[in-house]
Amino acid sequence: MSYTTRTTRTVRTFYSDGRGPPKVETKTYTYGDDSGGSSVNGGFNIGGGGRRFQIRVGGGGQDGSDQPNYSAPAFSQRPQVIGRASRKEKKDPFSGVINQSYDEIKRRCQEEGCLFEDPEFEAEDSSIFFSRAPPRPFEWKRPHEICDNPVFIADGASRFDVQQGELGDCWLLAAIASLTVNQRLFAKVVPPDQSFEDGYCGLFRFHFWRQGEWVEVVVDDRLPTYYGQLTFMHSVDKNEFWSALLEKAYAKLEGSYESLKGGSTCEAMVDFTGGVSEFFDLRKAPPNLFSIMLKASQRGSLMGCSIDADPNQLEARLSNGLVMGHAYSITSVLLMDIETPSMSGKIPMVRVRNPWGNEAEWKGRWSDQSREWSLIPDSQKESMGLTFDDDGEFWMSFDDFSKNFEKLEICNLGPDSLEEDELDGKKRWEGHTENGEWIPRVNAGGCRNYLDTFWTNPQYRVTLTDPDDDDDDDLCTMLVGVLQKDRRKKRKEGLDMLTIGYVIYKLGDENHGPLDVKFFKYNASCAKSPSFINLREVCGRHKLSPGTYVIIPSTFEPHQNGDYLLRIFTEKANETNELDEETGIIEEQEIPPPTDEEQEQEQALKASFRRVAGDDMEIDAYELRDILNAVFTKEGSVEFVFDGFSLDTTRSMVAMHDGDLSGKLGFDEFKVLWADLRRWKGVFKEYDRDRSGNLSSYELRSALHASGFRLSNRTFSALVMRYSSKNGNIEFGDFILCAIRMKTMLASFRNIDVDNSGHAAFDVDTFIQTVMYS
Repeated sequence: MSYTTRTTRTVRTFYSDGRGPPKVETKTYTYGDDSGGSSVNGGFNIGGGGRRFQIRVGGGGQDGSDQPNYSAPAFSQRPQVIGRASRKEKKDPFSGVINQSYDEIKRRCQEEGCLFEDPEFEAEDSSIFFSRAPPRPFEWKRPHEICDNPVFIADGASRFDVQQGELGDCWLLAAIASLTVNQRLFAKVVPPDQSFEDGYCGLFRFHFWRQGEWVEVVVDDRLPTYYGQLTFMHSVDKNEFWSALLEKAYAKLEGSYESLKGGSTCEAMVDFTGGVSEFFDLRKAPPNLFSIMLKASQRGSLMGCSIDADPNQLEARLSNGLVMGHAYSITSVLLMDIETPSMSGKIPMVRVRNPWGNEAEWKGRWSDQSREWSLIPDSQKESMGLTFDDDGEFWMSFDDFSKNFEKLEICNLGPDSLEEDELDGKKRWEGHTENGEWIPRVNAGGCRNYLDTFWTNPQYRVTLTDPDDDDDDDLCTMLVGVLQKDRRKKRKEGLDMLTIGYVIYKLGDENHGPLDVKFFKYNASCAKSPSFINLREVCGRHKLSPGTYVIIPSTFEPHQNGDYLLRIFTEKANETNELDEETGIIEEQEIPPPTDEEQEQEQALKASFRRVAGDDMEIDAYELRDILNAVFTKEGSVEFVFDGFSLDTTRSMVAMHDGDLSGKLGFDEFKVLWADLRRWKGVFKEYDRDRSGNLSSYELRSALHASGFRLSNRTFSALVMRYSSKNGNIEFGDFILCAIRMKTMLASFRNIDVDNSGHAAFDVDTFIQTVMYS
C-alpha cells in the first residue's frame, strides 16, 4: 500500500475591517515534507468586527521608513495588551506541545545517540491519572522491550488492528476504526514514513485538527504496561504499535490518558478531519435527507450508520443480513439510472460497507446477485465499480436503507480537508471560523431565558447571497457549529463541559449595529441549535433564504467562562464578521437643562472656584477635589452612598483639559468639566435602577453608550477588567473616572489622526505622555 508523504494545502481565511466586503488571506500547510517535519507558511488574520486600529511608534522600520507598523487586529477574544504575556499563555500546557519540533528533536537525538524522552508528557503516573493514584503499578516500556520485532504499521492499517484496553475510550477506538477506511485521511493523521528501523530514536509524530488549526504532536514510544503487556489501546498483532502511539499522542493533546474516558465518536472524528458532525435519527429523518447525503458524498464527507443494539445480545445478526449494534460505513450515494421496456428513471441508492469485510451483507433488494441488477446495463455497473464479492460492501435503495438502519452520522469535511488532487469532481464547503471567549461580567450573557443579559453575548453577522444550486425553494444551506475549547483537558482543574448552544436572528438592515436588549424583546429567532447541551460541539443544519443574519453563541446560564470556536459552512460563499462597533465618541450629546438643585450647586461651585483659585483663576487637582466633594458628598446631592472623588480621579479631570501639562484648570475649562459631570451623573442615576451606587458590567455598556461613547468589544472588555470591583460592579467614582479617561484618550488619538483613518503615529515621548497623563 502506498501513501502520499508530502501534502500541501492552501486555506482561505476571510476577514473584514467593517468598512467593505470581506478580504481574503491564505495560509499554506505542508505535512510530511521531505525532512519529515511540518511547516506553516503565509500570513493570516484573525478578524473581528470594527476598525483595525494601528499605532506606529518611531524608531526605524524594516520597510525603509522611519515608522515601523504594529497592527492590533480586533478579535472577539479577551483583549491582550501589546508586549505583555497573558496569564493564559503562561498557564497553557499546550504551548509547549506545539513548540516541539520533530526535526530538531530527531537531529539532536541522532547526534547524541540517545532515545527521546518527552519532557511535555513524562513517563509517570500523572500522565495516566489526574484524579487518583493508579490502581496497579504501571511500567513504561518501549516497543522493543515488549516484543522482539516491533513495527509501526504491519501490512496496512485496518479497523481490525485496533483493540480497546482498560481505558473507557471506545468512542476514540470507533473513530480510529472509521479513519482507517479513508487511507488518505489516515495517512494525514498517522504519517506512515515512521519505523523502528532506519533513523529510529524513540520519536513519533501525529497530526490532529485542534480547535481551528492542524497541529503536529510528537511523543516518545514509552508506553504503559502491566506484566509486560500494553495496558490501553493496542493492535491485534502484538508487534504493531501505531494505534497505541496514536492513543498516547491524543492523550498528550488532552492532558492525560484519564482525560480520554467518556466521549462521542464524532468528537475524535472532528479532530481527525477538521469537519463538522451531524446526527440524524432515521426514524425522524428530514424529508430532504437523501439530498443531504448526496451532497455530503459529493464533498467527501465521512458517513456512518448503525442499528441500535440488542441489550441481550452483542452484535446480533438479523435475518436480512444486517448486524445490530454494529458500525457501518457509507461509501457512496448516487442516483442510479434505470431503463426497462416498462419503466425508466433514477433510483436513489446508498452503498454501505461492513468493516468486517466478509459475507455478512444485506440480503434484500439490490443485494449481491439480486435480480434487480439485471435491469442495469453492464456499462453502468462498471462505472459504479459494482462487484459481487463477499467483501462486506453492498448496495441498498435509499428507501430500504432508511427503513432498516436507525442512526446516521455525517462528518462534513471543512474546506481545508480535501486536496486539489483529491477533489475529482467533489465540491468543497465554503467555511468561516471565529474564535471567541465568554467572559463573566463582560459578554457571558447566557441563553434567551436571561433577556437582561442575553444581548451582551458575542454577535456574528452572516450574509447569505446565493441559494443552493438545486434548491427549488431558493434557500441557502448553512451548517453552524459551536465548539468549546480545552474542556476535556481542564477536567484536572475540576471543570467539565459547559452547556452551550446558539440562536439565529434575521436582520432587516444588513448594516445594523450590535443588537441591544430592545431588539431581542421584540424579535423572534428564525433558527437555533438543536438543543443546549453539554457536548464539546453543538451543530445544526439550517435552510434559510438569502439575507443577513446574526448568530448568537452562548452558554445556557450566564456568567460562565469559556473559550469557543464558531464555524459556519455554506454551499455558496458567505460574508461573515463579528457584529461590533468602532470605538469613538459622539460629541453632539444633548445636555438636559439643569434642575433647580443643580443650578444651586453650580452657583456654589462658581463661588468656591473663585475663592480657592485666587488671582490666577486656576486650580490644581487637590483644590478641584475639595471643591467637587463639597458638593457631591452633600446630603441629597446624589441618591446613593458616595464618599467623594479620589485624588486620582480629579487628576484625570484636570488632565482632560490640560494640553500644556500645567497641572491646572481654568474657569472656562471647569465649566466644560461640570457639564460633563452633570450629564454623566444623570446617566449613572438612570441605569443605577436599584439606587445602590453601583452599575453592573452589563449596565455599564448601556450607560457609556448613553453618554456618547461607542466601544468595540475588545475595548469594553478592557474597561470592565480595569474599573470593576471584585464582584463585577462599577461604583460612581470609577464610572466617572472611566468616562473621563475614555474622553481624554479619544481626544488625544483624534488630534493625531487628523484624517480620521483609525491610525495614529506617536513618537515614544508623546505616546507615554498620552497614556500616563490621563
